[in-house]
Amino acid sequence: MLAALFGLITWQVVAGGPLLRADVRVGERLFGRGPAALTQVLSDLGGVPVALPVLACAIAYALWRGARRLPVYAALAMAAVPALVIPLKIATARQGPLTEAVGYYPSGHTATAAVAYGASALLLLALPRPSRPRGARWLRAWMMPAAAILLTAATGVGLVLHGYHWPLDVVAGWCLGPLVLGPLWWAGRRNGRRDL
Repeated sequence: MLAALFGLITWQVVAGGPLLRADVRVGERLFGRGPAALTQVLSDLGGVPVALPVLACAIAYALWRGARRLPVYAALAMAAVPALVIPLKIATARQGPLTEAVGYYPSGHTATAAVAYGASALLLLALPRPSRPRGARWLRAWMMPAAAILLTAATGVGLVLHGYHWPLDVVAGWCLGPLVLGPLWWAGRRNGRRDL
């Protein structure tokens, strides 16, 4: 479903379809809303200087805990982001909201946030953990994915409100992130607790 939505949005961006026109109208209404300092901070959550160290810490911790394969998958997922986003930015050549420059689709900051925070959560959830009361396990199982989703959503909102990206650029990044994370999630589920 995410792949289909991503394909539809990309087609609309390239073809200049009705979805793109609606995107421009919505974006123009949202730009500049909210305190500029806050929207800048939210936007920065998807930048490499913020998101990559979070993933690097999760990878280092997973390696320290004995995981070998999943940290490699997480690093490959992060490397896939620019490998996918940069050619799409060049191919679509979408103009940014408040600039004449092109190359804004899809949002690399949003995809970076989705993959860095999502991969961190998936890595930490896959690690063996000491026995805990049932309530603590439930909290851990939901807290990390919820934090990853919240950080990724906040990044996208900040990018649109600050005027760095059109809303569809961000939605495309939100679609792309889980698609890139799919193999990591599958490997973590498939391996269970052995040979991480």
